[in-house]
Amino acid sequence: MTTQQIPVVVLAGFLGAGKTTLLNHLLRSSRGTRIGVMVNDFGDIGIDAMRIAGQVGSTVSLGNGCLCCAVDASELDEYLEILTRPESRLDVIVIEASGLAEPQELVRMVLASENDRIVYGGLVQVVDAAEFSATRERHPETDRHLPIADLVVVNKTDRVSAAELLAVHETVGGLAGKAVVVDATHGRIDPELLFDRVVPEGEIEGQLSIEDILYGAEDGDGDPHAHPHAAYETVSLTAATPLHPRRLMAFLDARPEGLYRIKGFVDFGAADPDNRYVVHAVGRFLRFYPERWPEGEERLTQLVLIGSGVDVAGLRKELARCELDGPRDAPDEHAMWGVLRYVPRSEEEPV
Repeated sequence: MTTQQIPVVVLAGFLGAGKTTLLNHLLRSSRGTRIGVMVNDFGDIGIDAMRIAGQVGSTVSLGNGCLCCAVDASELDEYLEILTRPESRLDVIVIEASGLAEPQELVRMVLASENDRIVYGGLVQVVDAAEFSATRERHPETDRHLPIADLVVVNKTDRVSAAELLAVHETVGGLAGKAVVVDATHGRIDPELLFDRVVPEGEIEGQLSIEDILYGAEDGDGDPHAHPHAAYETVSLTAATPLHPRRLMAFLDARPEGLYRIKGFVDFGAADPDNRYVVHAVGRFLRFYPERWPEGEERLTQLVLIGSGVDVAGLRKELARCELDGPRDAPDEHAMWGVLRYVPRSEEEPV
């Protein structure tokens, strides 16, 4: 039986970009997902219980199953250890960085952590569309932060014209490379971009909850296309034929811009008949975790790909090309080497 790892998402952006607003939105939208929040620079979390967490080292329950603590960066590992204890039962941890923090340092600390109960969940960089040019002037380091982001949220898009937003996208796109760029107002992005939401037992998929009713129209105009889910696409693939390791790695190495998360199970067939491989990719980060096939379970490749502005039909075709094409297409003995490069050396467990 495997132990599920907890993704750790780093949320960064300069003061006023809307990090805390986005974080508040994630907490309101948790709907059964238990979120651990580590605030590196205490802000206005907007929840009464959080107001007592202004001192470094304090940890409070937010009442919806989520936990929050205010910490110094030097205490990151210590509090990751606390939040990942089984009794906390957290599903995801979000580190809100100080507005003046160097996000690459927090990312480095997460990746270097020896806590085998966590896995890197990506760097989310929030930028203010209305103040983007001024922010770059005040903080030239913006041009260093964007290239290492996995997801860029262009926030406050309701405060700029279409032409101004296009100019921001051109600059951000040029700096951020292959990072996914999504628009937002009031920090509202779909949590599915960052983590899997737990659907409470008895809730029917697609049914409006009280939280949907209370918060669903908070942006004002009631436009159904304004819902954050419309900003990305989800591609699901199930294949009964094993995948060729080399062709899958070629696909992953050249995965298109806009493809942000990949998760699921891969069957490599005769290349490793004893194991299925759990795959976890976020931005540029990629890991495979081999685990024994569950007894009696059908051997399938099952993948979910999440991104923004991706060619869904094209992705399906590219993944279909990774399937083995008969006995003559059998992988050689070295075919798994590319996959094994991304298998952790420690006894990490899959997400």
